[in-house]
Amino acid sequence: MGQTIISAIGVYISTSIDYLIILIILFAQLSQNKQKWHIYAGQYLGTGLLIGVSLVAAYIVNFVPEAWMVGLLGLIPIYLGIRFAIVGEGKEEEEIIERLEQSKANQLFWTVTLLTIASGGDNLGIYIPYFASLDWSQTLVALLVFAIGIIIFCELSRVLSSIPLIFETIEKYERIIVPLVFISLGLYIMYESGTIETFLNFIL
Repeated sequence: MGQTIISAIGVYISTSIDYLIILIILFAQLSQNKQKWHIYAGQYLGTGLLIGVSLVAAYIVNFVPEAWMVGLLGLIPIYLGIRFAIVGEGKEEEEIIERLEQSKANQLFWTVTLLTIASGGDNLGIYIPYFASLDWSQTLVALLVFAIGIIIFCELSRVLSSIPLIFETIEKYERIIVPLVFISLGLYIMYESGTIETFLNFIL
């Protein structure tokens, strides 16, 4: 269980760093503290929809006859990690931030929900192979970690929104942290599914 918790924390943090930046911007724009619950709810709904799609896809993938074939999905986060290291987020994050700055308070909930989904499209490439590598009990543990992670990230963002230096530091090192975690996750999935062992046996 400890290994599952650690891997779930790594997955959530690595896929949510861009959310952290967006949330900091959102909290910095709030005129009323009570509006923060719109952000919380939007994050939960948006993330929940992404995870729901991932769980369905992971369930289908589990019908693959050989476990090591499922491990090939680990190549997806490895690819995403390498791409992120080379080209970064690109223009998509800039467009998301521009939309955040234009959003109105009464549309905050749906704005956060839609932007969570829009900015989390690549997360499916991480979530699907990750959940496919877990059994049902490990999946429940991972979902609990994600649920707690959303609360922590929202509160952390609210606090950091008043500290510009922190925001700049996170943005600066995002391009190092995210690829490192993504690639490690991909290798972990391939190892757990026996894919690496299968390849080594085939080569040797």
